[in-house]
Amino acid sequence: MTTKQYVYLLSDATGDTVEKIVDAALTQFPKGTVLIKRVGNVRTRERIFNTLEEVEKLRGLVVYTTVNQEFALLIHEECEARGIPSIDMLTPLLMKLSSCVGSPPKEMPGLFHGINEKYFQRIEAVEFSVQHDDGQELRSLHFADIVLAGVSRTSKTPLSMYLAHSGWKVANVPIVMGVEPPRELFEVNPKRVVGLIIDPQRLTELRIARLKYLNQSIKTAYADFDQVVDEIYHAKALYRQNNWIIVNVSGKAVEETANEILVKLSLK
Repeated sequence: MTTKQYVYLLSDATGDTVEKIVDAALTQFPKGTVLIKRVGNVRTRERIFNTLEEVEKLRGLVVYTTVNQEFALLIHEECEARGIPSIDMLTPLLMKLSSCVGSPPKEMPGLFHGINEKYFQRIEAVEFSVQHDDGQELRSLHFADIVLAGVSRTSKTPLSMYLAHSGWKVANVPIVMGVEPPRELFEVNPKRVVGLIIDPQRLTELRIARLKYLNQSIKTAYADFDQVVDEIYHAKALYRQNNWIIVNVSGKAVEETANEILVKLSLK
């Protein structure tokens, strides 16, 4: 009968990180042969000594992660003195990174867990929204939580970025009168598509301001009021035809419009 091996996981934080690493390694061995004991918040010498006394009696293995180099050295030396096999999972990496970056580590326990799941969700959402701005990456449009459609200067990009920073994967697709929208847009669940509209007079003003900023002539169809009216009419008809939710962005802050979008999509 195989003797069970005790593995103690010591951490100056929660111990989640070291446990995940050890669990991944244990998939290569028969189940039930190793007993894991996690010891978190190891931040005093007394706690280190008491834990290692227990490990010594059970002839266990110590795997530890501590950003405090004094404690890391203490655990190493105590394990050596007691004949306890040990593995420092963090110090070698910290030292290599310190050499590479050119500055010492902060030695603040729990920093990793401040970067939580929601943080990574926001990062992923922002990356997605950047990649799917202005009709890009249409092949993966169906992965978006929200798809914004609208004519030029209806705040599609600012809204996408604002919503992305709240964790939503957002894509936006320009609607151009006389140009058929991409077929991928019609393949998305219509309950996730929002058609943006704006007051024609306000849109004309925005486009004129944009052209002036670019040092271009304002005497173009792009900034012509009648043309703008036709564009809005065409866009609104398209939205209604496909049963997309319509949101008017006129006179609203990005935060206000974003909140309305989430409410109308039943995401808030």
